[in-house]
Amino acid sequence: MIPVADPQIGDAERERVVDVLDSGYLADGPEVRAFEAAFADYCGTDHAVATNNGTTALHAAFEALGIGEGDTVVTSPFSFVASANAVRLAGADPVFADVDEETFTLDPESVEAAVRDHDADAVLVVHLYGLPAEMDRLAEVADAHDVALVEDAAQAHGAEYDGRRVGSFGDAACFSFYPTKNVTTGEGGMVTTDRPEVADRVASFVNHGRPTGDDHSSYDHVRLGHNFRMTSVAAAIGLAQLERLPEFNEARRANAAYLTDRLERSSVTTPVEPDGRRHVYHQYTVRTDDRAALRDHLEDEGVATGVYYPTPIHEQPAYSHVDVEAPVAERLADEVLSLPVHPGLDGDDVRTIAGAVKDYE
Repeated sequence: MIPVADPQIGDAERERVVDVLDSGYLADGPEVRAFEAAFADYCGTDHAVATNNGTTALHAAFEALGIGEGDTVVTSPFSFVASANAVRLAGADPVFADVDEETFTLDPESVEAAVRDHDADAVLVVHLYGLPAEMDRLAEVADAHDVALVEDAAQAHGAEYDGRRVGSFGDAACFSFYPTKNVTTGEGGMVTTDRPEVADRVASFVNHGRPTGDDHSSYDHVRLGHNFRMTSVAAAIGLAQLERLPEFNEARRANAAYLTDRLERSSVTTPVEPDGRRHVYHQYTVRTDDRAALRDHLEDEGVATGVYYPTPIHEQPAYSHVDVEAPVAERLADEVLSLPVHPGLDGDDVRTIAGAVKDYE
């Protein structure tokens, strides 16, 4: 079976982990600081603060921006539930705008209407599947209404909008390093920002509310906080993975280009890459009117698939109190199917995947 995901862990990751284990410094050590610096440099931001997963990165970012009880955050209903959960964990209320039918990312017109109608305090943009959202227009909306702009870049490591990497547009941006992501640390997250006070508050919040800098290990606690710290073992893996990210993304893009070319006249609708946007294909997601049957066929042909996501967030039981109209998101949830695109695929694999989809016709 060709897997839909296949984390690429090599000798460099193993060697760095052994070095950490031999050092005995397993918690929030120098590898974490090195990973933060390297990731900020990669994204083109002044600061990066590591966390123990992508959800805590989002939660910490909202806390650092002062988004909490009584506030409203406009975001996408077509995302992993962590996006909205982090809003609620910070004490704020999520409001859902609809998404664009071709890109699967937030529709700026729907966002502006939601910001205006709900007197929102922030917009949480999701760069879904590795494709940047329409950042120039969304930034205009945020600026015009004087609201915070936060990027959920959990699936978009290295993606670009007009030559600028995601993670560098908002007041803060958040990444995940879950095993299936373009970069993994096993579990982990990162907040990037150009605002020093936001970085300082994130670093304090994820470390029990301790002061930052030289006093980060003191027993003074200047604010309420959590233990959301990244371990040195995770950061060691991340440092090695970040060095390999360019090759990972190029492999994903090459696999996606082959699939798009071969499936141009098939029964599925292939993903788009609008001008000025660089897709990094965390997922290669097609649309089909007959998902269950196609998925069964591909499984019979030895091709695993995924559905991300079968239920819009506002239709989840935990969000049954939310009243929203998002017809595009609801339609996409019935049609999307993700095919393997990861860098572990070889030429035979991508030919098998494309052939299996075309044979379904």
